[in-house]
Amino acid sequence: MKDKVLSEVTKHYLESPDFNGIPMLQLIVQTGADWSEVKPTLAELVKEEFVGLLFSEFEPNTHILRTGFPDSVTQIDKLATADLIHTCAYPRPKHLETVINKNDYQDEPYKLPMALGEPQLSYRAFDLSILELYRNDPRYYYTNDDINGTISVKGDFDEPSTLSENDQILLETFGFAYDEDMNRAVATFLRYLADLSSEHQKLWQVKQLGDGYKLHPDYYRNSIIGDWGEKVPIFSAFVNELYIINQMSVAMERPPLFRNDFGKYGEERPQEFGFLVRPTLKEFNDFVHLLDKIVSDNINKKFFQNEIPYETETERSDGKIVVQPKGTLQLFDEWLRKYFRCSDWAAWEESIKAIRKVRKLRQEPAHAINENIFDQKYSKISENSLWKSMRP
Repeated sequence: MKDKVLSEVTKHYLESPDFNGIPMLQLIVQTGADWSEVKPTLAELVKEEFVGLLFSEFEPNTHILRTGFPDSVTQIDKLATADLIHTCAYPRPKHLETVINKNDYQDEPYKLPMALGEPQLSYRAFDLSILELYRNDPRYYYTNDDINGTISVKGDFDEPSTLSENDQILLETFGFAYDEDMNRAVATFLRYLADLSSEHQKLWQVKQLGDGYKLHPDYYRNSIIGDWGEKVPIFSAFVNELYIINQMSVAMERPPLFRNDFGKYGEERPQEFGFLVRPTLKEFNDFVHLLDKIVSDNINKKFFQNEIPYETETERSDGKIVVQPKGTLQLFDEWLRKYFRCSDWAAWEESIKAIRKVRKLRQEPAHAINENIFDQKYSKISENSLWKSMRP
């Protein structure tokens, strides 16, 4: 009976489409035995760690091994009152290691761990550069809200994709993780990695990092617990601020302060406006250029309604007057100081300083030829400068 039960549990797991557990009622039918015989056999197999049991009291979907099993004592105790329809049994790694031929999965490196009994929501960490392949190819639909994202192929029946069949992949979700030094990595669950084509599984495998990365807290809440995140990603918050400021402008019966606020929910936010996928000098310069366009170049001079001078007049040594238009940042700073009263301008001083620094950084690449450099510092500098620029 012990061998028969273990054999049926293993067969169902390996032959099912998604490494599913076998329900108790089905196991009874498959073994041709009574529950009175199967129950003590399962208890023994659980104790020996050859089989694991999932109960509906602990898991919303017992047919999928999401994160793991309760401890052995709890599993054995719950057998006495188990729901035979929704309680499912799975083979454990201790047994699967003895029956799986790993060569069968040599072209599917992320399907193998699930075949060996690893939970489907186990995750792997990858170098951020793996996302470049999809972000930079217009044939892929790539989304990223700085906590999670998706990748799929563009096209439909009327206009099929030009990608080869092996490149037509779907990654239902990816997120991010951090090591102790707060270096960011891509994090993806085994369940979705295993659905990639064998070619793309191997591409991701090349970019896989070691252990020591922990999931972003809000990605963990969204994906594992099924809860809402606690905070808004800084890049999303930034464009939300632009929209709110423009709504304030409308309430003041003025033209909008920003020519483009990227939509109520940031739905028109530029795809490139996010953390650096590859922390290089070139990508950092591209980010700085875009940030300056979103802030300084985006300020609408009509907002100020000629309430401050738009030009400066400077007398030259020969007595002639030179008239120069003021930049948008200067106009904004002067208008704010004229019409607002603050007990402490320190926060604004720091913010305008950061925004001006972004403008200066943008101008530097235009006047110099710089060697492209890879350094994790660029990721942290970009996010830090953005945070300071929106502090007030």
